Amino acid sequence: MNKKAYKPQAVSFGPYHNGENHLKEMEVHKHRALLHFLKRSGKPLTCYIDSLQQVAQELKDSYDLLDPAWQNDTNGFLRLMILDGCFMLEILRTAADDHLLIDQSQHAQPHDYAPNDPIFSNHGKLHLMPYLKRDMLMLENQLPMLLLDKLLAIENQEAKSDLLLLDCIQYDDECINKLILDFCNPHTRAKKLGKCLHVLDVYRKSLLWEDPMLRKTRPRKAPKVSHQSGGDEIIRSAMELNEAGIRFKKSKTGSLKDISFHGGILKLPLIVVDDATESMFLNLIAFERLHVGAGNEVTSYIFFMDNIIDNVKDVSLLHSCGIIQNAIGSDNAVAKLFNSLSKDITLDPDSSLDLVHKLVSDYCKYPWNEWRANLIHTYFRSPWAILSVVAAIFLFALTIVSTVYGVYGYYYPPS
Repeated sequence: MNKKAYKPQAVSFGPYHNGENHLKEMEVHKHRALLHFLKRSGKPLTCYIDSLQQVAQELKDSYDLLDPAWQNDTNGFLRLMILDGCFMLEILRTAADDHLLIDQSQHAQPHDYAPNDPIFSNHGKLHLMPYLKRDMLMLENQLPMLLLDKLLAIENQEAKSDLLLLDCIQYDDECINKLILDFCNPHTRAKKLGKCLHVLDVYRKSLLWEDPMLRKTRPRKAPKVSHQSGGDEIIRSAMELNEAGIRFKKSKTGSLKDISFHGGILKLPLIVVDDATESMFLNLIAFERLHVGAGNEVTSYIFFMDNIIDNVKDVSLLHSCGIIQNAIGSDNAVAKLFNSLSKDITLDPDSSLDLVHKLVSDYCKYPWNEWRANLIHTYFRSPWAILSVVAAIFLFALTIVSTVYGVYGYYYPPS
C-alpha cells in the first residue's frame, strides 16, 4: 500500500496533519491569504470566531479521534478552521476564476494579489495548484462543508448578491459545490449534487453524476442468468473478452456509473490516468469504506476495471478504443496501477456493475460468439484479408463449377 497517497505533501487542511515539518512552509502563505480574506470582507477575525462558536462542537465532531489538545482548546481549534478554511476558499476562487460569472465587487474574486505571488498568480496556478488539488482530495485532509458555508455566509452576510456563481440566484450549497468543481473537476457536467460533507465528497459525486434522462434508459434489475452462468466467476480480461467477440466502446458520458453491455458491446467511460490518479482513487475507496452510507460505486468501478486489466495488452486495447488516456508513461504502469488499487476490495452484489458482470459472463458462455469473433479476427481484420477471402471463395466456386461441368461432360458426352 502506498502510504504517501493518504498524506498531504504540500499543504495541510484541518487538524490531522497540522504542524508536520514538511508542511510548515505553506503556513506562511495561509496567514497571508487570511489577511487578504479579512481585508476584503471588511470584518475582523473575532467576528468569524464568534460566529463559529455556535457550531464549534459540530465542527469537532466531524473529525474522528480528534486529538484532545484540539478538543480542549476550542478557540485554537476555531482559529485553525478559519485559517485553513479561508486559505481553501482563496485557492478555489483564484484557480476557478476562468469558470465563474461573478459581480466585480470586492467580495467576489481575490484580485488583490501581486502578479508574482507564489500561490495566487498564473505561475502558482501552473506549478503549485496541481499539488494543492491532490492534497485537497485526501480523506485525512478535509474541511467540513459546514465550515466553508459559514465562512462565506459571514463574509457576505450584508451583500449576498455579490457572490453569483453561474446559474445560482442566491447563495446556497450548489454555489459552493460549483466553486469546488470548477477547481477540482472543471470538465464535469454534474449539476445539483445536493448537500455534501467536504471537497472529496463533492468530487466523488461529480465522478458518479448521471444525466437523469440517460439514467432512466439504463436497466437496474439483474436479468435471469442462464443455466450456463456460474456464481462468483471472475470476468475475463479485455483481450480475452475481445477474443470472445466482445467489442469495447467509450460511453457517452464520463460518469463512472455509465458502464453497460448490450449486443456484444461493452461501453466504459473515458478515464485519464495521470500521476494523481492513484492517490485520488485510494482516498475515494477509503472514504466509501469508512463512511457508512456513502455508497460503493467507486470501489465497484475499480474492482471491475482490475478484472478486465491484467497486463499491457489489455491497457493497449482499451487505449485504442478511446477508454483509457495514459498520461503516466508506459501501459505497464497503468496495468500495475489498477492491479494495486483493487487489493482487498470486492464487487458490491447490489451494484449496477454486478448486472454488467453477469451479462458479460453469460455472453462468453456461448461458443458461437467466440467462433464468430475468431472468424472476424482471422479473415476480416483488414481490406486485404477480406479481398483474399473473397478471392478464395470465388476460386473455390470456379473449381466447383469446373468439376460439375467435367463430371457432366463425362456422363453426358456431346453427341
